[in-house]
Amino acid sequence: MEISERLLTPGEVALMFRVDPKTVTRWASAGRIGSIRTPGGHRRFRESEVSALLADLTVDASRSTA
Repeated sequence: MEISERLLTPGEVALMFRVDPKTVTRWASAGRIGSIRTPGGHRRFRESEVSALLADLTVDASRSTA
C-alpha cells in the first residue's frame, strides 16, 4: 500500500456506489470490501480498492445487459 493513499469514509464510499453508509459498513463486516480502523474505531476504505471494486461491478453490469 502506498503511504499517501487516500482513505475514504463510509459516507464517501456510499456516494460512489449510491447506497446508504450503513450498507457500506455491512459490506465491510461481510468481507465484501476491505476496511481499516482508525485509532478511534472508525472505518476507512482505501480509495484504490474502492475504485477497483466499482470498476469491476460496472464492467459486470455492462456485460449482463449486453
